[in-house]
Amino acid sequence: MYSITVRNNILIAHSLPGEVFGPAQNMHGATYIVDAEFFAENVNKYNIIMDLGVVTDILSEVLKFYSYKNLDEVDEFKGIITSTEFLAKDIYDRICSKLKNNYSNDFQLLHKLKITLTESNVAWASFEQEIEK
Repeated sequence: MYSITVRNNILIAHSLPGEVFGPAQNMHGATYIVDAEFFAENVNKYNIIMDLGVVTDILSEVLKFYSYKNLDEVDEFKGIITSTEFLAKDIYDRICSKLKNNYSNDFQLLHKLKITLTESNVAWASFEQEIEK
């Protein structure tokens, strides 16, 4: 299996209601390093999975939705606990949608996508799934 990974970051604010979150129940900021890893069983006619510039741009475009926002105030997230795991899945969904709608040939070649949000040098969360076509 081949893979390529691109990285960017987002700065967000949110609160995580529920005693399980301890002090994170209060409004706080988080800076995430976001890695998007694209997997394919084969490479294309250029011997690549996708152009790194394209996947870098896709990740950057998707992350603009979250960056420098209080997620508690984003209409789409009303009533949702925006945990790191939730955000990884949400970013996955948005990247898949962009790929499917704007890069259909590359999208067909992809097998799996993994999104990892690193919150610190000791804590991170990921969402990984085969791409449904």
